[in-house]
Amino acid sequence: MSSGSAAELLPPAPTLPRLREAAASCRACPLWENATQTVFGEGRAAARTVFVGEQPGDKEDLAGAPFVGPAGRVLDDALAQAGIDRAAVYVTNAVKHFKWEPRGKRRIHAKPSWSEMAACRPWLDAELAVVKPRVLVCLGATAAQSLLGRQFRVTRERGRWVESELAEYVTATIHPSAILRQRDDASRHAEMEAFVADLRLVASVLRNDDGGP
Repeated sequence: MSSGSAAELLPPAPTLPRLREAAASCRACPLWENATQTVFGEGRAAARTVFVGEQPGDKEDLAGAPFVGPAGRVLDDALAQAGIDRAAVYVTNAVKHFKWEPRGKRRIHAKPSWSEMAACRPWLDAELAVVKPRVLVCLGATAAQSLLGRQFRVTRERGRWVESELAEYVTATIHPSAILRQRDDASRHAEMEAFVADLRLVASVLRNDDGGP
C-alpha cells in the first residue's frame, strides 16, 4: 500500500548502506508495483559531486544500478571528455523505481508524476545529506524541477551556476538520454559537445579544489 511519502521509511542515523537497504522495500508510491526493484544511488559517500537524473531506465531496473544502460554509457563518455572521474562521483535519480508503459515487447520510459517525485524526494534529500556534495548537477528537466522548482527551465539555465541551498555549486544540463534521441549523427554530435561543455564547468571547480590550473 502506498503511503504518499518515503519520509517515514528513513532509518535513524542514516548512512548510504542503511538508506539503500531501507529503500529496497519502499512502497511510498505505486511505481514499485511494476518495477523489478528499487534502483538506489551509487558512489562514494565522500564524493564531491552528485549527479541526479530522472529515474532508472529499463537496463537500470533490471541491473539494480543507476546509469548502466545506453544513457549511462553516454554519461561515462562525456565525463571522460570533461576530465571527471566517474568512480569519484555519486550518481542517483530523483525517482528510484522505473516507470514504464508497454510498447510491443519493449518497456518504454514514462515520465514520473509530480506526486511520484514528491513521494520519493526524502530518499534524495537523505542521500544529499549524507554525501554533502560541493557540486550538484541536475541531469534533465525532471531532476532540475524536482530539486530547483517547477518553474526551472534547463533550456534557459543549462551550463550556469544557480543559487540553491542544496550545495555550494549547483547546475543543470540535459539528460544524456536526450543525446540518444537525436535524429541524426550530426545532431547527436552537437548535443554531445554541448553536454561536455556543461560538464567542464563542473570539472573547473574540481580542478581548483585539487590545486590545478
